[in-house]
Amino acid sequence: MAGEDGGSRRNLDEQITVAVVITCIVAASGGLIFGYDIGISAVNGAAQNAAPVYLSEVAPPKWRGAFNSGFQLFIGLGVVIANCINYATAKQPWGWRLSLGLAAAPATIMTVGLLIIPDTPSSLLERGKIEEAEKSLRKARGEDVDVRGELAQLMKATQLANAAIEEPFVTILERQHRPHLVLAVLIPLFQQVTGINVIAFYAPVLFQSVGFGSDSALIASIILGLVNLGSTLVSSFLVDRFGRRFLFLEGGVQMFIFQIAIAGVLATTTGATGTEHMSKSNAIIVLILMCIYAAGFGWSWGPLTLLVPSEIFPLKIRPTGQSISVAVNFAFTFLLSQTFLALLCRFKFGAFFFYAGCIAIMTIFVALFVPETKGIPLDSMHVVWKQHWYWHRFVKEEEA
Repeated sequence: MAGEDGGSRRNLDEQITVAVVITCIVAASGGLIFGYDIGISAVNGAAQNAAPVYLSEVAPPKWRGAFNSGFQLFIGLGVVIANCINYATAKQPWGWRLSLGLAAAPATIMTVGLLIIPDTPSSLLERGKIEEAEKSLRKARGEDVDVRGELAQLMKATQLANAAIEEPFVTILERQHRPHLVLAVLIPLFQQVTGINVIAFYAPVLFQSVGFGSDSALIASIILGLVNLGSTLVSSFLVDRFGRRFLFLEGGVQMFIFQIAIAGVLATTTGATGTEHMSKSNAIIVLILMCIYAAGFGWSWGPLTLLVPSEIFPLKIRPTGQSISVAVNFAFTFLLSQTFLALLCRFKFGAFFFYAGCIAIMTIFVALFVPETKGIPLDSMHVVWKQHWYWHRFVKEEEA
C-alpha cells in the first residue's frame, strides 16, 4: 500500500491503545485454564483454537507477536499455579479434589472475560456488520487514527472469503494453500517431538527416577514451570524485534545442545541399564540442564507454535487452518504422553537422544521452509509466500 494509505498503515501498525491491551489480555487469559489443566492433567481445546486467531486479528501488526505470546504466557502461569497447588495439597487425602475443583476459577475468569471483549473487525465484516466493524477497529487502533485503509483491505478480504463456493476444509486442500497447510500440520507436530510436554506431564516421575524425593520432584516441576513462564515473557519482548525465524532457530539449537547434554549426564551416571543410583549433585545438574532446555522452548517453539499458524492463513480458511493445527497438537500430545514412559523405560537416556534428533530435523525445516512473518499485516501475508524460494511455485496460481 503506497502513498496516503501507506502512511496510515504505518501509523496504525505502531498504535497500541488501552482498549486493545485490555482486550488481548482478556482473550489471552483463556490460556490460564489450559495451562492449569496441563498441570492437573486434563485438556481444554476451545481456548487454544480461538484465542490465537482472535489475538492475531486484533493486535497491531507491528506488535502482533507480543500480544499473541500472551496466550502462552497465561498457559505457563496456569501450569505454575497448578503445580504449586499440587505441592501444597500433596499430603492431603482431599488434595486431588481441590486441585480439580479449582479449575473452575480460571474457567470463570475466561467466561466473564468473553462478556467484555468485542468481536474482531474481520468477524463482524463476515456477518455484514460494517459499522460495528469500523467501531471495533477504531477502538483497537485509536480514535485519532485513520482506519479507512485497513478497513477497506479487510472488506476486500471478507468479500473474497464470502465469494468462496467450496467448504473451507475443501478449499484448504487446494494447491495454492499447500504451504499454509504444511506449516499448520508440521509446526505443532514438531513442537510435540521437542519432548517438552512429556517432561511437563511426567516431571515428578522423571525427577524421582533421577534421585529426587516425592516432594523435591514436585518442587522441580515448579522450577521448570517458572523457567518456562519467564522465558515466554522474554519471547514477548523479542519476537517482534528479531522475528519468528530467529527465535525458532536459536531455540532449536539451544534445545538440541541441552537434550544431548541431559542424555550424556544420564548415560554416565545411571549406566547403560539406567539402574545405577544417581547422586543428589548429579540430579541437580540434570535439573539445571532441563531448565536451560525449557528456557529455549519457552521463547521459541512454545509461543510460536500458536502464533505462526494463526497469522499465515487467508481469512476464508483461517479458522479452519487453526483448528487443524490445534487438532494435530492435541493428537500428538496424546500419543506422546501415552508412549513416553515406555520409551524412557526401554531406551533410558537414549530417549533424550531421540528427541535431540527430532529437534535437529525441525530446526533444519525452519531454516529452509518457514518464512518470516514479523510485522506483515494479515491481509498482506500472501507476499511472504510469493517471495519464498520454494513456496512461491504454489502461490503463483493464487496471485494470478
